[in-house]
Amino acid sequence: MESSVTRVIDLRYYGKGSLPEGFKQMLIDVHADAYADAMDDEFNQRFPWFVDHWSEMDGFTCVVAFDGEEPAGFAYGAPLQPGREWWRSTEFEPNNGYTETYAVSEVMVRPQWRKQGISDRLHEALLNECGEDLAVLLVDVTHPKVQNLYETWGYEKVGEQRPFADSPVYAVMVKRLHP
Repeated sequence: MESSVTRVIDLRYYGKGSLPEGFKQMLIDVHADAYADAMDDEFNQRFPWFVDHWSEMDGFTCVVAFDGEEPAGFAYGAPLQPGREWWRSTEFEPNNGYTETYAVSEVMVRPQWRKQGISDRLHEALLNECGEDLAVLLVDVTHPKVQNLYETWGYEKVGEQRPFADSPVYAVMVKRLHP
């Protein structure tokens, strides 16, 4: 008879100015594992640049899921500065005075920890820490299952855009945080 082991996934919070040594490399290593089958794509190879960019933004927050001391996944983002809300080029019209936006840049879980609800926990924990009115994120349009997952979390697709010449086309998704 096999015994089942319940893993306890510990969520740890980080913010700009309190990042431990090796933190950025940990995110890069998790990304390399999560995208192991797509690392020949030049856009995916630029992930270290994105880690540097986002982790230096004011208000940067990150939640990392650990299985013991092994990072299983993470979610990070930062508030967008007024006038720099890239999603405003869409047809979406926020109502009820929604003005401040938190951009969810990444939600990723390593393959061996997928399908356990970890991405949902990471995403929820990340947004629980922010005080903005809206959350916004991008989803590769060739990944409809991921887009559908975000829709179950309360996001709606409001347009499409290609933020970089070598990036995929993304669905722009927005979620009202304070109904």
